[in-house]
Amino acid sequence: MDFVKHRGGCHCGAVRFEVWSSPNLHVFDCNCSICTKKQCHHFIVAKNQFTLLQGLDSLTTYTFGTHVSQHTFCKTCGVQSFFIPRSNPDGYGIAPHCLDPGTVQSSTVEKFCGEKWEESMEAHKSIRDMSRPVPDTVDERK
Repeated sequence: MDFVKHRGGCHCGAVRFEVWSSPNLHVFDCNCSICTKKQCHHFIVAKNQFTLLQGLDSLTTYTFGTHVSQHTFCKTCGVQSFFIPRSNPDGYGIAPHCLDPGTVQSSTVEKFCGEKWEESMEAHKSIRDMSRPVPDTVDERK
């Protein structure tokens, strides 16, 4: 799979990141309680595909329920540009609408029934694989 370096961040610019991913995004539209309230759409990457460039001190985290998900957001503007999802605690969920323009070629949106999380995870055959580390070739592209 070919990767491109996407850059993005929050609204006020305090939080900036880069992420290596396909230019053709597989985006999840989850209907769990928090994603519904935030209208959270996200695509999943492995931790080694994500780099926080600035703003660690500008982030705060909200957890609930199992406390596996780490919902990070900017303390100043309130935008969640990335988070650690319950489905993939070894990776990141990236908000495609927080990416800078110019690197996304297409987006495919898949509905995910977060209201029935356990059943949905059992039925979904590839979501866990989406946060598996990619070979070190990603690091060589920087």
